[in-house]
Amino acid sequence: MKTLRANDYDMSYLDIGEGPPLVCIHGSLNDFRAWAAVLKPLSANRRLIVPSLRHYFPEHWDGKGGRFSMAQHVDDVIAFIKGLALGPVDLIGHSRGGHLAFRLALKNPELIRKLVLAEPGGTLEETLMPDSAADEPPAAGSRAHVAQASEKIAAGDLDDGLRAFIDGINGPGAWDTLPAADRQMREDNAYTLLAQVNEGRQPYTKTDAEALSLPTLFVGGGDTPGLLPVVLRALAAHVPDAKTVIIPEAGHSMFRQQPASFCDAVLSFLN
Repeated sequence: MKTLRANDYDMSYLDIGEGPPLVCIHGSLNDFRAWAAVLKPLSANRRLIVPSLRHYFPEHWDGKGGRFSMAQHVDDVIAFIKGLALGPVDLIGHSRGGHLAFRLALKNPELIRKLVLAEPGGTLEETLMPDSAADEPPAAGSRAHVAQASEKIAAGDLDDGLRAFIDGINGPGAWDTLPAADRQMREDNAYTLLAQVNEGRQPYTKTDAEALSLPTLFVGGGDTPGLLPVVLRALAAHVPDAKTVIIPEAGHSMFRQQPASFCDAVLSFLN
């Protein structure tokens, strides 16, 4: 593990392999460990750089104080990429990390060669929301969904809070069937949800999507429930020349559930 100073914060990261640089940004309740299943294939012919965001593991944060917001994390990753001094990088963002990558690509497109958004988290402005999604539960990763889980965590019920969040994304029973290592990672990052409630994440707009000028690949899981697939399809329809790959027999954690299929899709796009 290495560290790089970005905006007065030491970002921890893994740095594996040699070749064109590829940076991977994790989602909510995750950290650099999230990418364990794909480290080897993604680093076979590339320099794979996998950071943990501010206040995520290996920091043990209690959710109080600090500087936690979507804007802060976007600025941190901008500083991190500039600090690497490798020129434009390929960038993968998953879930909340996909939202971060989307915002970064709009703000500093010169830092990115190609962009991969794996079921980017967040909500859509009303004009992008299809009528068929009107009766869905709170969107995974939205303020309402995060609030439901964080209230339980704040009250000291860590297990039920994490269950509410994970089941809301992956379907009922998902938390109880997670492998021990994946459960531990979520527990290590549980208190980041307390700050995520008011992190200032804005809905995706049609104008934003149409302004994304980079070669972009959207990756989804064929079995992902709820609004995440709706968000993916809406964005992919408006990002110019975007490509989309759906991984069968996988949900929101598609790169852990079907790592070979995920890497084949991503590397075919990046090469």
